Amino acid sequence: MKFLDLAKVYIRSGSGGNGCISFRREKFIEYGGPDGGDGGGGGSVWAEAVDGLNTLIDFRYQQHFFAKNGQQGMGNQRTGKDGDDIVLRVPAGTELLDEDQETVIADLAEVGDRVLLAKGGNGGFGNLHFKTSTNQAPRRANPGQEGVERTIWLRLKLIADVGLLGLPNAGKSTFLAATSNARPKIADYPFTTLHPNLGVVGVDGVEFVVADIPGLIDGASEGRGLGDLFLGHVERCSVLLHLVDATAENVVEDYQTIVREISAYGHVLAEKPRVTVLNKSDALGPELTQMVREELEEAIGQKVMTMSGVAGEGVTEVLRALRAEIAEDKLRQKIESEEDEGETGTWQP
Repeated sequence: MKFLDLAKVYIRSGSGGNGCISFRREKFIEYGGPDGGDGGGGGSVWAEAVDGLNTLIDFRYQQHFFAKNGQQGMGNQRTGKDGDDIVLRVPAGTELLDEDQETVIADLAEVGDRVLLAKGGNGGFGNLHFKTSTNQAPRRANPGQEGVERTIWLRLKLIADVGLLGLPNAGKSTFLAATSNARPKIADYPFTTLHPNLGVVGVDGVEFVVADIPGLIDGASEGRGLGDLFLGHVERCSVLLHLVDATAENVVEDYQTIVREISAYGHVLAEKPRVTVLNKSDALGPELTQMVREELEEAIGQKVMTMSGVAGEGVTEVLRALRAEIAEDKLRQKIESEEDEGETGTWQP
């Protein structure tokens, strides 16, 4: 199945049915009076986050979603049938954007989140609705309200606890394959990973989700390489795992390249907790790995861990560090949520 994280769709809610002009015509009954019914309401267009989806590929093959119109009113005081609603079923983590691709309509972050995109038109009143003591035979009815037509964009941001960052061939896919059941493509050339991959990782009886995105290069924020096209998928992560290739000519420059690109991307990505790991330590040996590690720690002023995704050395320690950061982030979010509820709560004496 192909991965698609951006889709354009055209939606239109149903128009309301017209009201009916009708009079009761029955043998032996004089002055039957008006009996025209109201029109039915048009169907609405909804979007809902559902379980079991992780791509927007369905919207590649169907872009138009039109709800049914309401049925017009009929005689004998019969109201028209309402039009059926349409529900766009999207993966959890989908943002709904207006046509300008900047205005956020809604963020369906969790399964079950639901939003109204286009409300169906109201049905028109039939002439029975206008009957009064002074106008007992009205000959007027309202037309149904027109539906709403609009263009929206769907943008998927994967729900994951850990996001992998690094230059191409830093070992991100190898790490994901070694620690989870995910089977991303692994090769010895740049940009092997073309689409984000998800994997469920477990350590000490706790599981969390890791997202692997295509590697960044210098100038990615300006569109070079695959650009920052997939950085949105790690915006929701609790912690970023920054992998640096220990066999690179200049590990400090490689590290700074990624930091520059996520800073240029914005969206608070540079402020997220980050675990820096020197990968492919098995290729250098213990002594040389320690020298490179000390050089990187001195340059960036923070702790650097070492591991080998292929050999499995140091992987467990890295997973435990990620688990600790995830727990701390969830605790911080819980405290912030409680503070917000306290600020908006009703005053009590």
